[in-house]
Amino acid sequence: EVQLVESGGGLVQAGGSLRLSCVFSGFTFGDYAVGWFRQVSGKEREGVSCIDGNDYRSYYADAVKGRFTISIDNSKNTVYLEMNTLKPEDTAVYYCAASSLPFSSTYYLHENEYGYWGQGTKVTVSS
Repeated sequence: EVQLVESGGGLVQAGGSLRLSCVFSGFTFGDYAVGWFRQVSGKEREGVSCIDGNDYRSYYADAVKGRFTISIDNSKNTVYLEMNTLKPEDTAVYYCAASSLPFSSTYYLHENEYGYWGQGTKVTVSS
């Protein structure tokens, strides 16, 4: 059974940093893509970042490029999202998701490609 558990959300001031963690189980990372998505109440969920388990390439939404970094610690079955220079518009519930490979990298930040989701962790950035 695939499971994803996020943690690390919280309240931070603008310009600050947070690191989100996604502990996964039930699959081999090398056969999956793991992505981070976020959702503001009343809005559609948007893709933030993804890491390809086959080649470890990472992908980012334009809104977070240069500020967020996705990484994997295979020894801990954990995918991280390091978020720096946070802005109030980064406030959202952040979700970790997984999808079996292969599928086109064009869709790595598309939520419809992902069948497994965590419960989310809330990030609030105050101005």
